[in-house]
Amino acid sequence: MKPAPFGYLAPRRRLDALEALNEYGVDAKVLAGGQSLVPLLAMRLAGLAVLVDLNRIKDLAFIRPFGEGLAIGAMTRQRVVETHRRVVGRIPLLAEAVRCIGHPQIRARGTIGGSLAHADPASELPAAAAALDAHFVLASVRGERVLNSEEFFVGYLTTALEPDELLSEVRLPAFPPDAGWSFLEIARRHGDFALAGVAAVLRLDGDRRCTEARLVFTGVGPGPVRIPQAEQSLLGQAVTASTVAEVARIVQDRLDPPSDIHASAAYRRQIAGVLAGRAALQAVERIRERR
Repeated sequence: MKPAPFGYLAPRRRLDALEALNEYGVDAKVLAGGQSLVPLLAMRLAGLAVLVDLNRIKDLAFIRPFGEGLAIGAMTRQRVVETHRRVVGRIPLLAEAVRCIGHPQIRARGTIGGSLAHADPASELPAAAAALDAHFVLASVRGERVLNSEEFFVGYLTTALEPDELLSEVRLPAFPPDAGWSFLEIARRHGDFALAGVAAVLRLDGDRRCTEARLVFTGVGPGPVRIPQAEQSLLGQAVTASTVAEVARIVQDRLDPPSDIHASAAYRRQIAGVLAGRAALQAVERIRERR
């Protein structure tokens, strides 16, 4: 199939893009990397009056310090994030998660903002952003507002973006020097969407007991999923085979993933629990390596 006719705008300034979104509202779609939008248009599963192409707006592509952390422009290519020395050095979980996205050719075109705004429940970046306590800058002609992950991701393929708003950047706090990380997923084939995955961030005290735990799952719900009971079960504990077995049990008990042609709900529950335990142990091992 071919897409229905639509108008095309290619602004060179962020303000021009925001003015176009303000004018057209729900009748406009934003083009970033295009891997998700272009197939939807080609199959006529999405319609629009005008396409606003962001690829000529240079000031939406950047990686720069923000306090002790980093700010990443929405049009920054995933491959750039994967290999950038500041990301690898300061926020290694993000670089690790990006490496799981598709193939290098896809990451060379795909953008950070495009993936996050699309909010596919099986994609890697929403889970990584939630685990890293990311904040999202939403811009419009009315000004800017900043949301955390719980506020930004609101449902299946749905975010808090209003029709006249643009995700302009993502802000990531400094990764704690005493923290460990892991990003693990299982897919049918390399490059496929994950059947289940987990982003983990753990911190330990001097006695190697867990003081903070974030476990955020992908592929098992309408968006990034946290299970507070599983995280709390680690607090005050040494992270060992027995404690992560309890984490796995809680995850499998609390998750309510969907079934589809790729995997049953029971299978997703099982592998999510296993991945959670493995990720916790890997995060602890990385803490030991950093000390």
